[in-house]
Amino acid sequence: MRGIRARNRLWLPPMCMYSVEAADGAATDWHVLHYATRAQGGFGTIVVEATAVEPVGRLSPYDLGLWDDSHIAGHRRITEALRARGAVAGVQLGHGGRKAGTAPWRPNDPMARQGTLEGWDVVGPSAVAYPGHAVPRALSTEDVRHVVEAFAAAARRAVAAGYELIEIHGAHGYLIHQFLSPLSNHREDAYGGSPSRRRQIALEVVHAVREAVGTETVIGIRLSATDWVEGGITAQDTAELAPLLVEAGADVLHVSTGGNAPAQVPVGPGYQVPFAAQVRRAVVGTEALVVAVGLITSAAQAEQLLACGQADAVAVGRPALRDPYLPLRWAHDLGVNAWDEAGFPIQYWRGAWH
Repeated sequence: MRGIRARNRLWLPPMCMYSVEAADGAATDWHVLHYATRAQGGFGTIVVEATAVEPVGRLSPYDLGLWDDSHIAGHRRITEALRARGAVAGVQLGHGGRKAGTAPWRPNDPMARQGTLEGWDVVGPSAVAYPGHAVPRALSTEDVRHVVEAFAAAARRAVAAGYELIEIHGAHGYLIHQFLSPLSNHREDAYGGSPSRRRQIALEVVHAVREAVGTETVIGIRLSATDWVEGGITAQDTAELAPLLVEAGADVLHVSTGGNAPAQVPVGPGYQVPFAAQVRRAVVGTEALVVAVGLITSAAQAEQLLACGQADAVAVGRPALRDPYLPLRWAHDLGVNAWDEAGFPIQYWRGAWH
């Protein structure tokens, strides 16, 4: 990726941890240890959880941020820990839009992530609420430009913190996805009213981030390929958008689905992989890479989808919460048992599978 070589094609995707202690967006010791452990466990590329580009864009009050220079030092601790353990350091930059400002997940809170916190300045492309959440304030054209600038400024801070890869969050019903989908974007200005105008903010953010970080940093964007709802985004819409994003400056397309409206999703092993494969076909002839994600739970399954050309890399999330050393186990499952070839830390070799 732009001359940056990952040691394997396994990614740790961004997963919100809701673990900022003072609701100030600053990284803590917990974040450093959490991500460093997965790097020690063998992931080739690690993308730090959704990190807000401005305070109102936080998904919860306990999200990481990069909206201020004061956040750089904490993120630098994360990137130094990841590189020291052999992983490519990435971060996802995002804005929650109409789904921002929710209570963080906690086992004893039945209402977590179910509605908007009282007093939160929730915004969106249109004054259309996500079900059960507050009606957002529709962003003006000037507000939209401010959001684009906020992504670019956060990207500059990410580079200053040592990140080699920046992933723009354009999926899961958050702000960029809200603009892309006709379910949540009812605008009639330059940012709505037709597919090309609904795509405008995504293209502007990618272009602005590329201008902000230069040519050496890898830029990715995570997309929800379909809303799984009639009248929403379709796989064909996303396939048409993909090459435009590459032209604007994206190197990696990380393909997920859903999140912008309640839907009946046919969840099953690798259920999102066909969407990644369709996006990959859409960018044939470019240097763009495609990452697949979604119930990929075994080494054989992951290796097969790579060998069949459905994606260029595989992101494994929830299994990595259970087992930080999952890549090392998968290396063994695929017959790679030499500690140096598998990337197994020599200190732990006595515990390796043989």
